[in-house]
Amino acid sequence: MRHDGDVLDTSVRLLRLLALLPVRASWSGPELADRLGVTTRTVRNDVERLRLLGYEVRSSPGAAGGYRLGSGAALPPLLLDDEEATVVAVALRAAATGSIAGVEEVAARALVKLDTVLPARLRVRADALRAAVASAPGGGPAVGAQVLADVAAAVAARTGLRLDYRAHDGTTTSRAVEPHRLVHVGRRWYLLAFDLDRDDWRTFRVDRLTLRTPGGPRFVPRPVPGGDAVAHVVRGVGSAAWARPVRVRLHAPAGVVAERLSPVAGALADDGPDACVLETGGTSLAQVAGFLLSLDVDVTVLDPPELATVLARLGARGARAGRAHGHEHGEGEGA
Repeated sequence: MRHDGDVLDTSVRLLRLLALLPVRASWSGPELADRLGVTTRTVRNDVERLRLLGYEVRSSPGAAGGYRLGSGAALPPLLLDDEEATVVAVALRAAATGSIAGVEEVAARALVKLDTVLPARLRVRADALRAAVASAPGGGPAVGAQVLADVAAAVAARTGLRLDYRAHDGTTTSRAVEPHRLVHVGRRWYLLAFDLDRDDWRTFRVDRLTLRTPGGPRFVPRPVPGGDAVAHVVRGVGSAAWARPVRVRLHAPAGVVAERLSPVAGALADDGPDACVLETGGTSLAQVAGFLLSLDVDVTVLDPPELATVLARLGARGARAGRAHGHEHGEGEGA
């Protein structure tokens, strides 16, 4: 007859085995037996118990063989350490207020389950995060989770898509595309794809597309112009939205400038160790000039030339304002 203590010992051992398996790509039976303080026969029996619980533990015979944890048909219970549990909680809270339609309810359900099993010390941390973090109301359009999943699957499988796309003016066209990458900019999702009918790269807002025929023909990926999908999308989105596009050289490393820019401010590229090139724009050159001055770095105008005149005019205006301020405080002649 098995005693309760034996059952408890087996349960503890299974949890320890489950925690060990993901640490390495493969474990030999003797290694696991040594770690657990049992025989290799007990290890084999425990592996079978894990398989009955839904874990896919793969084994290979021979001197080079061993045990490794694989992915099964169903999601078994997960063991998370403190940092992993906290990260999952933060990610779920972000998903609950994100830009993917239909995810909010699922994320909320998962959060309830996670909070139920969190240890007291982690629940305090999670509650502090919940109380301290606030999200601004979403300003971007929501995207269907299934649409994102279908597009992502086509990107991964390198299979073409047929879709209906609604343009800004409301007109809808049918497109046959080779999907390359999903890009998240601000609160919007974009699909970078090669448009077969137009024989050129195009950027599509995912909230404006409707998939027609899944599982299209396979294709060989083409190189993205410039080699950077994110920069290509940001540049394309900006050129369509900016009434006055500009291109400037900023005399500071790209890493320094990137910390001062939002993802939708423009496309940034290295230009040596101490400079970078920014492609951006705005409703007017005066607006762009004010934005560039706010970066607090030296600027060289590349295009259009008239931006240099606007920057000089703003600089002169600032200098006059500084002189006027000095006179008000008694500076100048006789001071």
